[in-house]
Amino acid sequence: MTTNHRLFFYCNFLLPKKEWLLALLVMLFATYNVSAQQANVVSGKITSEKDKMPLSGVNILVKGTSIATSTGFDGDYSINAKPTDVLIFSYIGYETKELTIDNRSQINYALKDDTNKLNEIVVIGYGTQKKADLSGAVSVVSLKEAKTIVTYDPAKMLQGQVAGVSVQSSGEPGGFVNIKIRGISSFANTNPLFIIDGMIVDNPYDFAPGDVESMQVLKDGASAAIYGVRGANGVVIITTKKGKQGKMSVGFKTITGFQTVPKKWSVTDRVGYQTITSAAEKNAGLTIAPGNDPTNALYINNVNTNWQNEAFDTGIIQNQALTLSGGSDGLAYNMNLDYFKNSSYVKSPQDYERYTMNLNLSGKKGKFSYGSKIAYTQSGKEKFNSYVGESAISSLLTAIPTMPVYDENRLGGYGGTDNLTQRAISMNVIGFNNLLENKDRRNRFIGDIWGQLEIVKGLKYKIDASYDRTDTQNRLFIPPSDLGWYYITTNDEASLDIANANQTNTFLNNILTYEKTLGKHKFDVLGGWIQERKDFYNHWSKGVGYTPGEISKLQYADDISGGEFENTITGISYISRINYSFDDRYLFQANFRQDKSSLFGENYNKVNSYSFSGAWKISNEKFLDLPEYVSNIKLRGSWGRLGNNPIAPYSFATTVNRFAGYDFNNTLANGTTVVSALDPNLRWETSETSDIALELGFFNNDLQFTAEYFNKKSDDLLVNVPLPFSTGAFPAQILTNGAAMNNSGYEFSLAYNNSHHEFKYNISANVGTLKNEVTKIGVNGNPIYGAASKTEVGRAAGEIYAYQTDGIFQNAAEIAAAPTQTNAGIGDIRFKDINGDGKITDQDRTFQGSAIPTYSFGANFGASYKNFDFTMVWQGAGGNKVFNAMYRDLMVGQYGNHSTDELNYWTPTNTNTDVPRPIIGDPNGNSRDSNRFVEKGDYVRLQTMEIGYQIPVPTSFFIEKAKVYINGQNLWTITSYKGYDPDFNSNDGLFSRGYDAGSFPNPRTISLGLDVKF
Repeated sequence: MTTNHRLFFYCNFLLPKKEWLLALLVMLFATYNVSAQQANVVSGKITSEKDKMPLSGVNILVKGTSIATSTGFDGDYSINAKPTDVLIFSYIGYETKELTIDNRSQINYALKDDTNKLNEIVVIGYGTQKKADLSGAVSVVSLKEAKTIVTYDPAKMLQGQVAGVSVQSSGEPGGFVNIKIRGISSFANTNPLFIIDGMIVDNPYDFAPGDVESMQVLKDGASAAIYGVRGANGVVIITTKKGKQGKMSVGFKTITGFQTVPKKWSVTDRVGYQTITSAAEKNAGLTIAPGNDPTNALYINNVNTNWQNEAFDTGIIQNQALTLSGGSDGLAYNMNLDYFKNSSYVKSPQDYERYTMNLNLSGKKGKFSYGSKIAYTQSGKEKFNSYVGESAISSLLTAIPTMPVYDENRLGGYGGTDNLTQRAISMNVIGFNNLLENKDRRNRFIGDIWGQLEIVKGLKYKIDASYDRTDTQNRLFIPPSDLGWYYITTNDEASLDIANANQTNTFLNNILTYEKTLGKHKFDVLGGWIQERKDFYNHWSKGVGYTPGEISKLQYADDISGGEFENTITGISYISRINYSFDDRYLFQANFRQDKSSLFGENYNKVNSYSFSGAWKISNEKFLDLPEYVSNIKLRGSWGRLGNNPIAPYSFATTVNRFAGYDFNNTLANGTTVVSALDPNLRWETSETSDIALELGFFNNDLQFTAEYFNKKSDDLLVNVPLPFSTGAFPAQILTNGAAMNNSGYEFSLAYNNSHHEFKYNISANVGTLKNEVTKIGVNGNPIYGAASKTEVGRAAGEIYAYQTDGIFQNAAEIAAAPTQTNAGIGDIRFKDINGDGKITDQDRTFQGSAIPTYSFGANFGASYKNFDFTMVWQGAGGNKVFNAMYRDLMVGQYGNHSTDELNYWTPTNTNTDVPRPIIGDPNGNSRDSNRFVEKGDYVRLQTMEIGYQIPVPTSFFIEKAKVYINGQNLWTITSYKGYDPDFNSNDGLFSRGYDAGSFPNPRTISLGLDVKF
């Protein structure tokens, strides 16, 4: 206690004794009271209630003042405050807590997870925004459920997680993942744009899914307009983990899975095959093939190959990752080292292997923030081989059972068929894929560095430079071999093809932002200038002529050739955005972007993208007296117009052949000619999206519901329009802006989270509908035909188009009475005369249904109790039709293998059947595209189920936490589809949709995992 000497002197000499003593007591009391209100040091530790781990970077503010601090490495803090002050603890992802000091000098507290999802910070184009303040259609992916999907590609984690987003993949290791956001809006590129840590990337499969921290999907034009011409198909924003203040944290994850094919086709064995094929030969008036004739000396009865059993094995999937994270205000780091390998469930060397390193650095010094990203990926894939474009699975299923897998008498050691004995052209898939060497090697380096300066309060300038280089090598060696009739490679045909390519993408972003709050008005403005350049180079070499056992190097070939190709694409963009909110009730956002690209001619190389969106937080209106359980009512709407540039370089520039000859007066003269027809007026595709939604939240937003409607119109779509052959163009078509399309639908999502008790659980579900309609094709509206499909105005793109069957001809009288059907015989399929002209022609094909699912859905359930946790993910789609071309190939009744369904083929004694007689040559066209092979594509799948256990670890142990878990994937599928999987990705041709020509089945995977943090 300090004595005021001047006051003491005054009391001692000027006041009487009695009054002096009274004044002294008053002075002492006042001095004590003042002293008691002086600031003291308050310290403590802040941890997470969930895992008891210390939290670094927690903001601590003395309420009503500017006095603040943050926790350090170990969650420790200290701050000067008065005994009656209130401390406010805040941290992203946790509930904000206010605590009165109440004369305490030490306050420890465990922050609770923030279950109010509206407080979540969401990454949007070139910035972030509070989820509650979004006015566009931005979906946030729940990574807790998404990460239970064991995959090499982060895109696969979206399956079933977001309404209106469909994901298709296959069981091929390292295969492409196909994503559609709100349907297809182009006849060229339909996959969305991927943004990873602010960088535009072509494909996300070079990044480890385990390193992903957040995923957002921008679904409407208003949200994606800031990305201009790249955002027409939607945008997926992925953020990888960043470093945080604190001591180094070390994490290790390992998972090993076993993959099997969950379903097999029922195909004939040797006896069934020989029965059907022999009947087909007899019906065609042919003799029975010696290998199938029991009376012939060449009859085969000692080979009965089950090709699915021989080919399908147990595939292995494994993933190990090491993470190092920590740092300080000056520099925080997070490094992830990841190894992934997936060996095929087919007995062949086809597999996929990847090494990934991702390092994120960030820091702050005063008003200057900075950071960088360095990522490197090395991957290799041994591809499945095709002889003439067929699927390996198709060849496997149609392989005949009288062909052995191995034959030491043939060059290469694998079995094959014989023209004389079996008359069957049948591929030995196991031998073909083991003999050929078909390797893809890929190295990718990404470097990004950025700096941001706060010029004055609220005004920030950010410069961001990135470099993305990918080097690839494709090497295909076809050695001399003998795999039977038709599949013989002679020494002269043996070849080596090598292609070495590199692609570099460079971006320079200059972004200026300004934030200002004036009373109830809040402004957030962004402006920017972006430069980009893409360079591509490819060098290819070919060697032909190798002898058996000769070294498969280019220099040993008998003949060598080669060539090279390169191109450059440049672009420049200007972007701007304004966010405005009033009193946290009314929200408005506007975006503008101008893109200029060398992909188009000078008159069409600019396009403007812009959007408007707004939201009304109805629940924040003071005149409404809402029940306490109502947390949020928000109405939002948006409109956006943006472009798309899915063309190759120089598509508008006509090229000529300078070496064309011309017959001039019976003399060959030198000449120049235009080979292909090109449209010099090519321009950007455009897309306009309208969106309206209602968001509801109840019980502190533990229960959330969203209903949304969208309408997306795409125009000036690039499409190849047929040309008359008289034009001389090859091919006889021209790429032009000649089509338009419309997509519309409803989306609903519901989520409930209960984390207030020891037993915690969350439930979420989403469903999206889709209606696709082509509104324009070409100049005259002429339809475009695909594989068993037709695209025409007024219907869905790539709708299945085929003949309609009308039973089987039972006798000659029925054939005579029916519309003219060339080469029809008794036991053949009768087709309907749709146009009524009395004959069966191409004009009698009819639409069989849309190949685009009209609805898709997903459902997640997660729970935890004490040390146990459980997750289950369901997803599915339906309302679409699939053309099962694989089933058609197995029902054609020729020399390939057959479905066991064909054993019920028509005979004079077996007339109660819908399976026609088998006949070599199929003169009636029984196997033509018809409704016989059109099936429903509906399915429901238990995509993932995971059970985990948190191992109790002593606090003094060097391991902070450890979890073991078992994971099952693709566990159960409910469908009537006869094929391997209705969720196939073998053919996503926009005009040939829903055409299953032999897709790789998605495997069933059982995995064991361990996750440890040190």
